[in-house]
Amino acid sequence: MRPSQEVAKLESVVYLERMDSSRVAAIRFFADLPEAELAAVADVAFELEVDTGQELAKQQGLGHAVFAVESGTAEIVIGGRPVRTIGTGDVVGEIAVLGSAPDPFEAPETPEGGQRTASVVATSPMRLIGLFRRDVWALDRQAPAAARRLRETMERHRAADEQRVLDEQQGSAGADPRRDST
Repeated sequence: MRPSQEVAKLESVVYLERMDSSRVAAIRFFADLPEAELAAVADVAFELEVDTGQELAKQQGLGHAVFAVESGTAEIVIGGRPVRTIGTGDVVGEIAVLGSAPDPFEAPETPEGGQRTASVVATSPMRLIGLFRRDVWALDRQAPAAARRLRETMERHRAADEQRVLDEQQGSAGADPRRDST
């Protein structure tokens, strides 16, 4: 599927009503943001509901949106192996959305994202709050604390992924591959 088709498919399943900022504030990741930033996030956020077994992201696919889990759980899968479980309050997809440019907040605004570093598969029904790539970039001006937090989360997840690879290369049996890096 071409990237533009993938974005159109994703955009066709979202609710286009304005989201209330209290829903955004209820997610741990955004909870302590100032009200003005919560409102800025809510203005561009969309809701997505998925069923158990549905794939939210496919490893090596292009990432067009970042997701905060409002309810439900999912498994992060790298190279066909489950590595971590995520749930309410966690964020996924930020590496592909933010990590495809040296400084994604100064990159040209395009709908195409970077490559997904993992697959994400729902292990229960989920409700997610999503932000498209173009809207994440806009947040750097309107909600700098939210944008900074997304960058920090991306760096933590990247570091955990790099450590996981090192542990596997060294045959580290003591590390728990399901440990959440957030």
